[in-house]
Amino acid sequence: MRLDDAKTLLDQGKWAAAYYLAGYAVECGLKACIIAELRKSDEFREKKFSEKCWSHDLEALVKLAGLESVHEADVRLDRDFEDYWGYVKDWTEESRYTHTVSEREAKNLYDAIAEPTHGVLQWIKKHW
Repeated sequence: MRLDDAKTLLDQGKWAAAYYLAGYAVECGLKACIIAELRKSDEFREKKFSEKCWSHDLEALVKLAGLESVHEADVRLDRDFEDYWGYVKDWTEESRYTHTVSEREAKNLYDAIAEPTHGVLQWIKKHW
């Protein structure tokens, strides 16, 4: 849903908003992966685990979802995915406060997430 919203903003030339919302789609997807991982067990995690999940750091969220080794392997095996992750990993929630995102930056991030074969959202969907 957030990625569709980002596309609408891209089509309207709202680069900074599109950039932020596209990255937020990845954050939401990774948090869905965390939930999927938690549902595999009926055990409570330590209290600090929940606190860590409030992060916006995409690489930290990959770890919290238990996907770090899978992610590392997929980055090594898939050059396109590696390139796409290179764009995505640098996104931060702080981007919502900037108005200086270029058209190229916004489109690169959106494409890295939305690409249907090797894109980051496609990878995330395999794990939620």
